[in-house]
Amino acid sequence: MILLELHRATHATLHALHARLHDLGLTSAEINALGVLADGRERTAGELAGEVGSRPTTLTSVLDRLEGRGLLARGPRPGNRRVVALTLTEPGRAAAARIRKTMTDFEYEALAALDDTAVTACRAVLHALTEVPR
Repeated sequence: MILLELHRATHATLHALHARLHDLGLTSAEINALGVLADGRERTAGELAGEVGSRPTTLTSVLDRLEGRGLLARGPRPGNRRVVALTLTEPGRAAAARIRKTMTDFEYEALAALDDTAVTACRAVLHALTEVPR
């Protein structure tokens, strides 16, 4: 069953990434959030929650910890002070870049034996599962 394999693969991937990044002292949720934020795009907590697959209320504690460690800043969005924007600090950008590189390297290693057709099919399956109406 694909869903069970996906669950197993998710846990194995999180474990492997956590092991490779253990010296950062981050949780898997923090690694995931910084991995998404690595592109440098400013986001709201709601936008980030959608991208990491979490509820905004659940993500709040992750953001609190990242902000407390000086990796993330929260502030008003220019042009709309009612919106709180998330941006990476300089140390946050460095950690996020390392996380993104580690993710890229891991993905390359894990998928090296697959041809482009298999990788494209895998992405299509993951996209279909992500887009199922809630």
